[in-house]
Amino acid sequence: MRRARTKVIRMHHASAQPELFASGPRTLIDDAEGGMRYWPQFIDEDLAARWFDILREGVQWQAQQRPMYDRVVDVPRLVAAYRLDDSALPGPLADAAGRLREHLAAPFNAVGLNYYRDGNDSVAPHNDKLHSLVPAQPIALLSLGAPRRMAIRAKLPPARSVHIDLEPGSLLVMSHASQLHYLHGIAKTREPVGPRISLAFRVRPLARH
Repeated sequence: MRRARTKVIRMHHASAQPELFASGPRTLIDDAEGGMRYWPQFIDEDLAARWFDILREGVQWQAQQRPMYDRVVDVPRLVAAYRLDDSALPGPLADAAGRLREHLAAPFNAVGLNYYRDGNDSVAPHNDKLHSLVPAQPIALLSLGAPRRMAIRAKLPPARSVHIDLEPGSLLVMSHASQLHYLHGIAKTREPVGPRISLAFRVRPLARH
């Protein structure tokens, strides 16, 4: 029996990150729209730490619930969302959006925030809802706070998975096309981990009037 191919990527900031960043992004998944690419130090750790503190204290975080089978359960993280033309947009989000628009040449107009308070917070394997995204435009995930491990796996055989530690200040870019073929998620962990905030920048369709 042929063994399923599994690719594990582990990065340690002190040694691997500067080298990887100097050589450009790390390609995790390849496709015609750019696949999934990882920059380990898109912004420096000091700036990432300042943005984390500002957003943790300044954002109106929401606790949500969702139906699951025959009951309603708490979403295991706090969330928030902004349109990028919102007059109340926090400064770090405006700054990050400007950097990403320039770096990726993508017209991002919305950002979703997830606040993982500890190892009990998570997000189940999923793909982004493509009906709410502009085709061919990327999704950019900027990580602040403590590292958390993301699992990326193929929806169909042959089985393929990637595990990557999302470091503070790192950028993970996923193509629109990758959402058709791969799921991504962050599992709960019993290991002691600090809080993390993820910023997911997207290109949403313009509202119809």
